[in-house]
Amino acid sequence: MAQDIAENLPLHGIHVPLITPFTRTGEVAAEALEALAHEVLDAGAAGIVALGTTAEAAGLDEAERDLVTGVCARVCGERGAPLAVGAGAGGTRAAEASLARLTRWPEVRAALVTVPPFVRPSAAGVLAHFARLSEVSPVPLIVYHIPYRTGQPLDAGALRALGALPGVVGVKYAGGGIGEEAVALLGELPAGFEVLAGDDAYLSPLLALGAVGGILASAHLATDRFAELAAAWREGDVARARPLGHALARMSAAAFAEPNPAVLKGVLHAQGRIPTPDVRLPLLPASQGAVTALTAALERLG
Repeated sequence: MAQDIAENLPLHGIHVPLITPFTRTGEVAAEALEALAHEVLDAGAAGIVALGTTAEAAGLDEAERDLVTGVCARVCGERGAPLAVGAGAGGTRAAEASLARLTRWPEVRAALVTVPPFVRPSAAGVLAHFARLSEVSPVPLIVYHIPYRTGQPLDAGALRALGALPGVVGVKYAGGGIGEEAVALLGELPAGFEVLAGDDAYLSPLLALGAVGGILASAHLATDRFAELAAAWREGDVARARPLGHALARMSAAAFAEPNPAVLKGVLHAQGRIPTPDVRLPLLPASQGAVTALTAALERLG
């Protein structure tokens, strides 16, 4: 089933992993979340992602996760935009159960599934994990490769093996930089397997190397400029892409000066787009200095 759907899943462009805004009494601010989803789509985002790291998914209870998914599904259904939802777990059985829940929302087009965190299986174990998930998932899988969070680095060969699995359609590549493994992966991709940038500051060089887009928290801000950058590289307009890529990288660096999504929430709140800048423990609110620095970087983009 996932393989059939994968053929019609558009991954190109910028996908925004939405934050979860909170009210002053600490509940999910569903109306603000819905407005944010519409805003980023209006500004040129190709799609949205619910329950990513930026959504503080680990700090939400099950009912809140369902609420967030439902709001995002409704918006994407209305707009005809692709919705990916963060799913999975460190154990394969738990990851299967997480994926099975997605059948409740027919608007979900893909699941963003992290390489098993903390457990640190072998590369063969990671492959067996995703092979099992690809067999049972109701939607295509996007592998979330983020070794500085999972403790599990994978080389280009291991990622290619994952990409060759039926129903695995892409990877969110957040390797903490661009090294020889990223270059090797993008130089030889399995058919039907795409790379999406996952480290915001490295979007432009990854697009230059052949990535088709990105899943980027900082694209809550200047969404149109991120979409412009993706289009410029797709069209081969290097003269436009290179300076814009550098400017957006500087802005993204400011967005991640403190743990994500605290600084983004501080700016979104200052812009009047969410009711509070609050995050949930163990995260702490952003410092005023970090919010001011990101605001200044955003203003320099024009």
